[in-house]
Amino acid sequence: MADNGGMSSSALEGRPAPTVGFVSLGCPKALTDSELILTRLSAEGYQTRKTFAGSDLVIVNTCGFIDDAVRESLDTIGEALAENGRVIVTGCLGARTGEGGDNLVRQVHPKVLAVTGPHAADEVLDAVHRHLPKPHDPFVDLVPAVREQFRGEAGIKLTPRHYAYLKISEGCNHRCTFCIIPSMRGDLVSRPVGDVLNEARALLESGTRELLVISQDTSAYGVDVKYRTGFWDGKPMRTRLTELCEALARLAEPYGAWIRLHYVYPYPHVDELLPLMADGRILPYLDVPFQHAHPEVLRRMKRPASGERNLERLQRWREACPQIVVRSTFIAGFPGETEAEFEALLEFIREARIDRAGCFAYSPVDGAAANELPGMLPAPERDARRARFMAVAESVSTHKLRERIGSTVQVLVDSAPSMGRKGGTGRSYADAPEIDGTVRLLPPDRASRTLKAGEFTRARIVDTAGHDLIGQVV
Repeated sequence: MADNGGMSSSALEGRPAPTVGFVSLGCPKALTDSELILTRLSAEGYQTRKTFAGSDLVIVNTCGFIDDAVRESLDTIGEALAENGRVIVTGCLGARTGEGGDNLVRQVHPKVLAVTGPHAADEVLDAVHRHLPKPHDPFVDLVPAVREQFRGEAGIKLTPRHYAYLKISEGCNHRCTFCIIPSMRGDLVSRPVGDVLNEARALLESGTRELLVISQDTSAYGVDVKYRTGFWDGKPMRTRLTELCEALARLAEPYGAWIRLHYVYPYPHVDELLPLMADGRILPYLDVPFQHAHPEVLRRMKRPASGERNLERLQRWREACPQIVVRSTFIAGFPGETEAEFEALLEFIREARIDRAGCFAYSPVDGAAANELPGMLPAPERDARRARFMAVAESVSTHKLRERIGSTVQVLVDSAPSMGRKGGTGRSYADAPEIDGTVRLLPPDRASRTLKAGEFTRARIVDTAGHDLIGQVV
């Protein structure tokens, strides 16, 4: 959600600017769609706010991947209709069909004004224009500089100023049997490398100190365009992940900023990134969605990587960059998963020593091919396996965290009330926002030592607490 404090020309002329209530649900990729829509609304003079009541209309950007997300999205649409009555729906749920092949959102909430799928800013703006005409010519009187959330050429961002998500592609070419994202977001479409780097530069110039690179399949960047040569700052550059990361590292260096990679499939060319990590040019952190370890389960999932090779791959990565941190997600209770296959997954977690592991109990998402596979496990068994997985994963993570006691780490401060005199919270290179742990910073020893959100500090790790580290500022 976003609140735009800038003044439009309508306000300057004495007319109240039209207001749009906005709520963004789901993953960081959906968040970047929301940021684009909000940027364009603001450029056209609309005011945006976090509340439904009192707005001229409401936009709900939905998630439609798993059942809990579908329920949350439908409930939010219902709340917006009840409080406001004029609602435009966009996002992944907007692409889902219900019984009989009709649009699911319209079946449940027939009074919505319009429904679009994800990554559909043009369609959303068209719907807004139909129901709430734009107040002015954006080329005449755009005044973005007064808005706290505006980041120059990068537009509006919904994250804190010191970090931002940088989406490099949309869609996915894989057809994993548990996933319906390609049916909602389409096949892979890589952004032009110059566009990505221009956005990154604008973010860094506006104060961003951590860029989180995201997509559905970050490793596949450029595959759809055969790694064609693009241009940036008048120089040729291939549309390929390694070259992109090298350029991002050069951009980030003068600011001391972090580059963090998410959704990295373990393809062989990922090895090319390890020297950049070992040299400290991008963070030694990889978010790799392994999903399982047993080759038969991966075959039923139609995953693009072989389970037998992943331990070897992890060993190579750690040899090339000993400080690397790996986070991953897994599915427990996939259709047909035997006890032996599940035990193989647990053994993989122990041997691989995954730093940060999350796990979902398999959820039969409507439209997923996996629902037709034989051997669907009862829900209580799927939940029990998830609990067993998390017990093993948390034991591994706890041991790895305790190995860091005594080390001194760089910390990006996220929160520091009272200038940090009572301590604060931040993150090390091993901690992505929202999904990993934090570094809890103790009050500085010296009264003159202060902390500020968005700045870096150094801390000596003195203890752990659950998923978090305890650090003393040095």
